[in-house]
Amino acid sequence: MSQPSRIDVLGEHEDRFDEILTPAALDFVARLHEAFADRRAELLAERRRRGALLAAGGTLDFLPETRAVREDPTWRVAGAGPGLADRRVEITGPPERRMAVNALNSGAKVWLADFEDATSPTWHNLLTGQLNLLDAIERRIDDTTPEGKRYRIGDTPATIVVRPRGWHLDEQHLLIDGRPAIGALVDFGLHLFHCGRRQIERGSGPYFYLPKLENHLEARLWNDVFTFAQHESGIPHGTIRATVLIETITAAFEMDEILYELREHAAGLNAGRWDYLFSLIKNFATHGPRYVLPDRATLTMTQPFLRAYTDLLVRTCHRRGAHAIGGMAAAVPQRDPAANEAALTKVRADKEREVGDGFDGSWVAHPGLVATCRTAFDTVLDARPHQLDRTREDVEVTAADLLGVHRLSVGLPTEQGLRSNVAVALRYLTAWLGGSGAVAVFGLMEDVATAEIARCQIWQWQHHCSRLTGGSLATPDLVRRLIDRERATLLAEGADPALVDDAVRILEETALGAELPAFLTTEAYARHLVRIRTAA
Repeated sequence: MSQPSRIDVLGEHEDRFDEILTPAALDFVARLHEAFADRRAELLAERRRRGALLAAGGTLDFLPETRAVREDPTWRVAGAGPGLADRRVEITGPPERRMAVNALNSGAKVWLADFEDATSPTWHNLLTGQLNLLDAIERRIDDTTPEGKRYRIGDTPATIVVRPRGWHLDEQHLLIDGRPAIGALVDFGLHLFHCGRRQIERGSGPYFYLPKLENHLEARLWNDVFTFAQHESGIPHGTIRATVLIETITAAFEMDEILYELREHAAGLNAGRWDYLFSLIKNFATHGPRYVLPDRATLTMTQPFLRAYTDLLVRTCHRRGAHAIGGMAAAVPQRDPAANEAALTKVRADKEREVGDGFDGSWVAHPGLVATCRTAFDTVLDARPHQLDRTREDVEVTAADLLGVHRLSVGLPTEQGLRSNVAVALRYLTAWLGGSGAVAVFGLMEDVATAEIARCQIWQWQHHCSRLTGGSLATPDLVRRLIDRERATLLAEGADPALVDDAVRILEETALGAELPAFLTTEAYARHLVRIRTAA
């Protein structure tokens, strides 16, 4: 008989943390860790192996060994659970208390409570996030500003869907038998343990967004986690519903297979643009200038290789009875009426394109965008909850289409684009190191995915010494000058010098090195934890 796990909580105790870190909840997380840690380690090793093959000149294609899964027209996924049938507008954000109330009251159908890209993973943020979700489900959450404004949940709140961290991240504040716990299983396990049954009793269920998957075997692991967790929790098999973010180029070649592995729990797929572009750059970093992308502002979803990806996602989802959820509208409402109208016009056009392509819903980052997104989808859906009947049989996508970066309709990167990437990355990293994971920068709500695409574009342009519009070259010296200039600007604006200098160091190490690190968050996460522990 195996001995029970030894669980060490290294994070500082704060008010009410004992409501989440109960012995039974910690034991549940430990059992998840014991059951799946070895397989997770094997899959992360497979990521490294596959990455090495691509770095050595390999390419991607649809898997011959899973052709039967793709070509079998008979299988379907579980589909929407209670409260998920209509997903025409989903609002995303960290599980902070005021954000929770605003998101639940926003008029969106779904709130994506994000422990991943929109949360700086401090122990405080992670544990208060779990408490806020518990309080929201129990209808005891409220918030009062210093000015006396009261925030309370209304009568028809959005359905809660939780995004745990990706498989690649550990939780250094929680040790199981001396090893850091798996971040994904900490976020998932604590939420399911405390809220799963409560959500079922209130007419919905424990629903999750799964980030950063790179292949169908990682989806199989999640499915086995769900099966194990439901059995251990005593809730019916298939109660959990999962929506997978197709935000890596490798996963784009395995959409059918990912849905198939999760078919007893799958609700849909989502198109995550910035992480997808980051993944493409990362995986083809050694393949030369033909994979160099222009300014991120020009990389709209109308570009051919991105249109191929989204069309394939809609076709795959609707063929299998799954929702297809579109990308993020990150605009933040502006005080200037003209600037605000210009931003809303872009959002409106993007959402009208998505619903016209067959998507069943889409994301916004701010309550002020909910009405614009809803109107676009209402015009097509009317009273229908979705458009799964649009099977998009007209879509035929090849490997060459998904990898067709050379077919871009825009030109070279620009020096303004380089300056923007430096400025956004430094500002976001400074805020992230200070504990904020969702940050408004230059009129857009930015998160970790923003920092990743910004700094990997900087790396790509300077690594290939790309020619910029106007004739100048993206050299390391130019990048350093821009970093120094932005550092000075941030300090003049009153930013914390220690945080700014840490952000500069991270950006220089991840954007100017000889090799492109696999994930910004791996390096930045470790540095952040050192800072938190030192402060404690």
